[in-house]
Amino acid sequence: MKQFSKSELQIMKYLWAIEKGFLKDIVDQFPDPAPAYTTISTLISRMVKKGYIGFEKYGRDKQYYPKITKTEYFKNHFKEIVSGFFNNSSSQFASFFTKNSDLSLEELRELESILQEKIKDKKQQ
Repeated sequence: MKQFSKSELQIMKYLWAIEKGFLKDIVDQFPDPAPAYTTISTLISRMVKKGYIGFEKYGRDKQYYPKITKTEYFKNHFKEIVSGFFNNSSSQFASFFTKNSDLSLEELRELESILQEKIKDKKQQ
């Protein structure tokens, strides 16, 4: 899956947040000054053609919805980052992330808990 452009990602973030919406609903998500209605309409049409967004027709109006979940997108994007920058090694990424992030003690404990749960699940498999 290709990475979204900055504009496409912004539209997808709004669409993921509202789950379904007409063009007006999506445009209303943008802070002022919002891009032109026609600009958003054109971007959405291109994203429909690319298969990122689907729609249901209600008369002349279309209600749009994401065809790719936020989790799917970021999972694929994460794989590309790990592959491209960390020699396909999740442990190298985790090491880089923990060393270069200003994580609080609470956040580190939360990560530790997540890892312990994942280790427990793997042992049970």
